[in-house]
Amino acid sequence: MTIKKDKPWIMRTYAGHSTAEESNKLFKINLNKGQTGLSVAFDLPTQTGYDSDHVLSEGEVGKVGVPISNLEDMNKLFQDIPLEQMNTSMTINAPAAWLLSLYCATAEKNKVDISKLQGTTQNDILKEYLSRGTYIFPPKESIKLISDMIVFCYKEIPKWNPTNICSYHLQEAGATPVQEIAFALSNAICILDTVKESNQIPKEDFSKVVGRISFFVNAGIRFIEELCKMRAFTEMWDEICQKRYGVDDPKYRRFRYGVQVNSLGLTAQQPENNVARIIIEMLAVTLSKNSRARAVQLPGWNEALGLPRPWDQQWSLRFQQILAFETDLLESSDIFEGSKVIENKVDDLKKSAYDEIKKIDNMGGAAVALENGYMKESLVASLAKRSQEIESGIKKVIGVNIFEETESSPLQVDESIQKVDNEIVSAKIDSLSQYKKTRNEELISKTIEKLKNAVANSENIMPISIESAKNGLTTGEWAGALREVFGEYRPPTGTGISTNMDHDEIEAVRNKIKVVSSKLGRPIKILVGKPGLDGHSNGAEQIAVRARDVGMEVIYHGIRLTPEEIVSTVEQEDVDLVGLSILSGSHLTVVPKIIEIMKDKGCGNTPIIVGGIIPNKDHKTLKDSGVRAVYTPKDYSLNKIMEDFAKIISQDIANA
Repeated sequence: MTIKKDKPWIMRTYAGHSTAEESNKLFKINLNKGQTGLSVAFDLPTQTGYDSDHVLSEGEVGKVGVPISNLEDMNKLFQDIPLEQMNTSMTINAPAAWLLSLYCATAEKNKVDISKLQGTTQNDILKEYLSRGTYIFPPKESIKLISDMIVFCYKEIPKWNPTNICSYHLQEAGATPVQEIAFALSNAICILDTVKESNQIPKEDFSKVVGRISFFVNAGIRFIEELCKMRAFTEMWDEICQKRYGVDDPKYRRFRYGVQVNSLGLTAQQPENNVARIIIEMLAVTLSKNSRARAVQLPGWNEALGLPRPWDQQWSLRFQQILAFETDLLESSDIFEGSKVIENKVDDLKKSAYDEIKKIDNMGGAAVALENGYMKESLVASLAKRSQEIESGIKKVIGVNIFEETESSPLQVDESIQKVDNEIVSAKIDSLSQYKKTRNEELISKTIEKLKNAVANSENIMPISIESAKNGLTTGEWAGALREVFGEYRPPTGTGISTNMDHDEIEAVRNKIKVVSSKLGRPIKILVGKPGLDGHSNGAEQIAVRARDVGMEVIYHGIRLTPEEIVSTVEQEDVDLVGLSILSGSHLTVVPKIIEIMKDKGCGNTPIIVGGIIPNKDHKTLKDSGVRAVYTPKDYSLNKIMEDFAKIISQDIANA
């Protein structure tokens, strides 16, 4: 007897680096290994609307994804890949309309009917203000762009998911399961309400628009809680679609989600343990048939160390394939149906999440709760609480604060991470320069003006963007035109809160800070700086909050600062220490530049420390350049870091 099995979920790996050509090779390798969809990682300049040759792009090109500046790059990225057969996910937000336009133009260039394209643009800008940091424009204008894409896809690309509401990055920023559910669903409500109010979709077809909303979620290590969270998500979305938007057809109320399992919980200490974490987290989103993910991508075991290699990605893909093809999981109905434990926990999560949604609704919706700082401060507070629990040992993390003894890992050879060749990066910048020289400048100027006029007149962004792509505009030029009309946005940092910690350990740190402050005749003053384009600000925010809690004066202006801006603040504020947070891999480019400028400006004696995803062999290079201390995810004790700050400043006072 043949047993009928459910169709497996789409299997992806998050991939893209250095150049379009190299990323194309990686895509083909992964597809040949059995991957069934593509998930494109773009580099930070592309994600934030800059070309590779922009001053802010220095050190960031090709580091965390593929640089895409124009139609030529996009065509190279998908060379010989049949787009009409592919399901492509693109992690892109603020410039999502532009990257989808490039994708459409590439399809048309290769004689593919765009109505056949399938895939997803992440395009949840609200969570970018809260966690990931690749925003460009103010919320109102950003939501307008999302609405335009939804309308365009409804008309022209019916199988495309124009927005992918992301709770993944909310959890990475500290969200509890309740916050993750509530904030994500509030974001979805905000976007759908905007589309509905635009009156661009016939009332009878609005259900179809609701049915194209997809989600991207996180699965953490608390297995039961995460499984229940997904069931709560599924039930609540069905209820919201039915009650709030009148969607009668169950297929349009489906909670269609892809998942990346938790990266926040991956450890640099004993990184081989991450394999177990990744597999357990995958089970939370696959075991329950009624709330099973539609697509799954897993990180590499070594993601806490740096960019995974192709072999590491292959290993993560094999986890999925073994579960889908070797086990009997897909032969069963939902194995948790009727479980009182699961039902009760789901009910509790739903009640709390609905209460939070109501609170946000009463404020005026997600956009308002974002602009007034409520959502950001809530996430920073939740992450601060998590950090405290790890420091105190309340929350056990194997290899970090318990069972720290370990043998040398045979898996770790030469840092066990992917490296980006700087020569490749230089070649990319040179090719972009050559590309700009060969264009019809008159056509480019006219296209930019036409684009700005379309934006100023509130026209749908997609048709003019596709035309701009075909006419040769670059990513930086497209985003630059919109910046001129919309302006740029800097959201609240969320670091104005205090965690109000009162226990012996924190009091001991405060006393040490007081001693050094008394020597200065004022509170210690530090600058926490985020140079470059990396928007993952969790670490910087936790340092800022803890430093305030122990009695320091903290200057933190948020993300995306040039080296010149950071040094200018050092000069103006006369700080006692500069802390730089860098997670993108640009540390060997950006840090020496900041040190050089500080010396030129006469403030070179101010001590500098650096924190982020920094390979061990780079520590010496940084310290040789003048950096006083380097911190990585292994250094989880914030109190110890605060004590180090005090020691460094005290030493400088003694040597003065």
